[in-house]
Amino acid sequence: MDVMILAGSIIGIFALSEILYHFLKVRTEYTRKFVHISTGIVTLLFPVMLGSHWLVLMLCFSFGVLLIISLRLNFLPSVNAIKRKSVGSIAYPVAVYGSYLIYEYFNQNIYYYLPILILAVCDPIAALTGKRWPLGQYKAGEEYKTIMGSSMFCFSAIIVTITVFSVLNFELNYIYLFTIAIVAAIAEGLSQKGFDNITIPLSVICSMIIIDYLF
Repeated sequence: MDVMILAGSIIGIFALSEILYHFLKVRTEYTRKFVHISTGIVTLLFPVMLGSHWLVLMLCFSFGVLLIISLRLNFLPSVNAIKRKSVGSIAYPVAVYGSYLIYEYFNQNIYYYLPILILAVCDPIAALTGKRWPLGQYKAGEEYKTIMGSSMFCFSAIIVTITVFSVLNFELNYIYLFTIAIVAAIAEGLSQKGFDNITIPLSVICSMIIIDYLF
């Protein structure tokens, strides 16, 4: 039952994004961000509502297949109608499942909540602010990023990290705080074609594991 509720919620997000795109003429860049943030929030319920990584795999795999089909058959324009090549929508469920596996392995919920929230919140902030105020452009492979976008990513990652550690009652020190924010911002800045949906949570998880091991 919980799986159906979560699946229905995600389908509802896609449906609403299509309404925004087709009827309210909201541009794809914004509907993509809406889906990105909203699905990220829904996936925060996975550890609470799903008791096994197999159920998470089933959900992530199903939506991954749906998104691949939508790319091939040219539907879901609210997500796919962008000029640049991007695997971001497909990489997203991969990142969610990977983060859940790490959380389940270590039995530490912060290994799930922090990478997912930084991905869901900070990545759109970087993209939108970088596009609105394109200060300090730099090239990452074939794509252009901005110092403004990367700085806002780092700043918002600091806020998210403080919030998550506080809510989950984990002790936070400055090494943890700034390492996670800076490493994740670098990962976002260097990633291309939507692979930041994987490199951002991966960088957050690796940073936490390494810091825990060293300190």
